[in-house]
Amino acid sequence: MQQQHRIIVLGAGYSGAIAAGRLAKRLRREDVAITLVNAESDFVERVRMHQLAVGQDLTPRPFGKMFAGTGVALKYAKVTAVDAERRTVAVMDTDGTEELAYDTLVYALGSGWNSQGVPGTDEHAHEIAGRAGALRLRERLATLDAGQPVVVVGGGLTGLEAATEVAETRPDLDVALAARGELADWLSPKGRRHVRKVFGGLGITVHEHSAVTGVTPDRVTTADGASLPAAVTVWTTGFAVHPIARATTLEVTDTGRIVVDGTMRSVSHPDVYAIGDAALAVGPGDKPLRMSCASGVPAAWQAADALAARLTGTKVPKTPLRYFNQCISLGRREGLIQYVTADDRAVRAALTGRLAAFYKEMVCKGAAWGVAHPTLGVPARRRPVVRPEPRTAPVSGAPAPAAERA
Repeated sequence: MQQQHRIIVLGAGYSGAIAAGRLAKRLRREDVAITLVNAESDFVERVRMHQLAVGQDLTPRPFGKMFAGTGVALKYAKVTAVDAERRTVAVMDTDGTEELAYDTLVYALGSGWNSQGVPGTDEHAHEIAGRAGALRLRERLATLDAGQPVVVVGGGLTGLEAATEVAETRPDLDVALAARGELADWLSPKGRRHVRKVFGGLGITVHEHSAVTGVTPDRVTTADGASLPAAVTVWTTGFAVHPIARATTLEVTDTGRIVVDGTMRSVSHPDVYAIGDAALAVGPGDKPLRMSCASGVPAAWQAADALAARLTGTKVPKTPLRYFNQCISLGRREGLIQYVTADDRAVRAALTGRLAAFYKEMVCKGAAWGVAHPTLGVPARRRPVVRPEPRTAPVSGAPAPAAERA
């Protein structure tokens, strides 16, 4: 009897969960064994962490229910190491440590917050890059009395959403945002005007050109010597990838992202695919894709379809990796949909107001629905050629890393 081809997917965020489900639909379960490894037993809607942080309750989405009947085996454990030469993954759960062997690995461990090495940030700032951080911030905000100051550091997408969510939910607090540049300076003129209008209406103080250089329990300091009172500091200055990949023999960038080709396949290890924030993939204009759900979902489609095609001996499809818009919630009643070029540059057109808020909500629900129904809308299974692929030499000309916007 021919041995099953062992596929392990590490991480069950948007990218990993979608890839696992898509592979289960495309490949026959008698020919492949798909294992999805994740530290938590239910899906985290990362794009809603600012909502969780202000006290809103999110719909539980257990993986056991999502993947029931798909043939995907669920392993709830923390990944502690990857040996890309031996093709093994070390994991740890409540029963101890274990080593899992694979023929193909899909690496989707994602990212967490990035303190940027600013003194005091790790000790005193709050983050909302994950559920644990959002819940800690939720508890802290609940203790604040009226009039106490909250400073959101970082003027990117996450910072805008966090500041407006806190200000709308707790209008009794003194909310401020500190941005390294001008407020929403990457948006179109219409988009910038709308952000300023919403911030003004919510009473959010904006400190522009204010790079934060230190955080203490009750304030933040900036490069120009200013001191901003902060009973709570919310840190949203970008993301840092999970450190596991950097400790492997995989080719990674200086920020630890795995370098992949156009099919999301590692350029140094053809039996490894990387997707989501963990991967350095190139989009239109040879620009690295930014860390986002908007990048991770199509990358998951591409990786799953390419892997299935290679195992079945069929033509590898090409999924367009491009952008259409940036969806920003500005509280529950306001939003902004900034239309962009394929390589993520803002154009003049933008949708604002309640309709934009509704649009953003539909995008969030659609993303969660795609994870909860990972095998729907995918062509039927095809019989794969079940055997590990030989190693090949690394591909030259790997792209250089780029800074990620928060």
